[in-house]
Amino acid sequence: MKPDKGSALYNIRHSLAHMLAEAVLDMFPEAKLGTGPVTENGFYYDFELPRPLIPEDLPLLQKRMKKYVQQGQNFVRRDEPIKESIAFLKKIKQPFKVDLVNKFVEQQGITQVSFYENFIAQKEEPVFVDLCEGGHVENTKEIDPKSFKLSHISSAYWQADDTNASMQRIYGVSFETVEELQEYEKMMIEAKKRDHRKLGTELELFTFSENVGPGLPMFYPKGEIIKYELEKYMREEKEKLGYSFVEIPHIAKRALYEKSGHMGKYDAMMPVMKDGEDHEFVMKAMNCPHHFELYSSLPHSYRDLPLRYAENTTCYRNEKSGEVSGLTRVKALTQDDTHHFVRHDQIESEIEMILGLMERTYKTFGFEDFKVDISIRDPENKEKYFGDDELWDKAEATLISSVKKWGAEYTVETGEAAFYGPKIDIQVKDAIGRKWQLTTVQLDFVQPENFDMSYIGDDGEKHRPAVLHVAILGSSHRFMGVAIEHFAGAFPAWLAPVQVQVIPIAAPHEEYAIKVRTMLREQGVRTKILPPDDSLGKRIRYAEKQKIPYMLVIGDKESESGQVNARSYKTKEEKAIDLEQFVSEVVTEIKERKL
Repeated sequence: MKPDKGSALYNIRHSLAHMLAEAVLDMFPEAKLGTGPVTENGFYYDFELPRPLIPEDLPLLQKRMKKYVQQGQNFVRRDEPIKESIAFLKKIKQPFKVDLVNKFVEQQGITQVSFYENFIAQKEEPVFVDLCEGGHVENTKEIDPKSFKLSHISSAYWQADDTNASMQRIYGVSFETVEELQEYEKMMIEAKKRDHRKLGTELELFTFSENVGPGLPMFYPKGEIIKYELEKYMREEKEKLGYSFVEIPHIAKRALYEKSGHMGKYDAMMPVMKDGEDHEFVMKAMNCPHHFELYSSLPHSYRDLPLRYAENTTCYRNEKSGEVSGLTRVKALTQDDTHHFVRHDQIESEIEMILGLMERTYKTFGFEDFKVDISIRDPENKEKYFGDDELWDKAEATLISSVKKWGAEYTVETGEAAFYGPKIDIQVKDAIGRKWQLTTVQLDFVQPENFDMSYIGDDGEKHRPAVLHVAILGSSHRFMGVAIEHFAGAFPAWLAPVQVQVIPIAAPHEEYAIKVRTMLREQGVRTKILPPDDSLGKRIRYAEKQKIPYMLVIGDKESESGQVNARSYKTKEEKAIDLEQFVSEVVTEIKERKL
């Protein structure tokens, strides 16, 4: 989580971002400065530079930053009227900063801006100055020079707009102590080993093709099994709670998304297509408009609610090629999507049910440390959102009340709401302590108005329902990527593509191996045989590298006694066990979805 503004860690990281910009200007006097915000683990700064950066530049820049720490530079704030500020920024040839000031004036109506200047003792002129609202340390000597590090370089567009200038982004990591930095670096080494893109190739789970296109993953048989098991699990859990599953097409007329407002508010819609009759269609970027049409096509009574439409279906989003990443950010994503049509008096109890389902789901995967964010609209930019103040105030207060009732700690994120309503976002910590945003619960009073949804109340009159937009896993593509890294590719038996690997020692043992496989498959256990074409050692190493939950080695003893020599990948324990008992135990483990 990003540190709170004004906290000691925030001020350290923000100061380091300025020191990075100072170092870059020292190395490249003609550099143009973008912005340098604080991040969850450090900071970054964007630059327009005369040449591409290379990794070897980072230690040189870092050395300069450590020199600034030793110099004991003071951060001093000064405020300037707009006219003088723009004149100053033009004088020092920083056009991106001029652009920022003009936007501040346009959007916020400000009359002055603040700068932070860095001074060295006994020097009258600042050694560095940047447009900034703070906060900072008072003196660079407050920063431990061993507690930060420049980590990597990437590219970015000014203000995240691909029609703007291309910039180079330098990232840094920073903590209050060297020990925290060392722990973070250990975690990053482990994260590299767990990278789902690397494991996805090694375990033959998924791939990408230049001919198919970026952000469009294709699953091998093993990967499809994992995706299927995730979706099957969520379907079973939802059906227990009375969800009804529906099916919708993958395209719709443009008019549907104009009605919902997505065509004007959502910038990741795919381009419009035309059929032979000149009708305009779009590929669906979300499922809610289709589900709204399903709801409105039938009459409903107050007794029908809550009505829960669920679907595991793929959506298509026009993500930029430079932003897609493995399975965690794709152009075609399958969602375990649900829309809850509820009476207003049912909202809090429905959210309580949803959060309970979410909690049980996460425990199945070993996620038990949650963080809750409640995203509300930006009160300074109400034009970005549909609906009036009364609806928004009611929706935001309802979400906060529901989370309080659930008993979770939460933070409120201003300006992060969807254009049609506030939302709850749930983050979890994985096995190595990283945070992932997964479940989303959005409360919507706006779309029921847009789609004229209604139900007949106990008074015989029409009433307007509310809608809850819910995805427990979020995207099953993204969740699969998270799960691969969480388990380091060593899935629990119920989720593993191959659950049992049978290894006959030699040709005479194949007949019994086939019997073992048949008995397991008849019980629904995904089982394969590795025939004795290679050495026993090589086949055992293969099963280990594939992280298969159970390995059964079959020799003379096992064939004659009706046993198997079973080895668990998770515990590394090896034991001789009767075949029927092993089958019973592994079937129970799979059925109960044990970790």
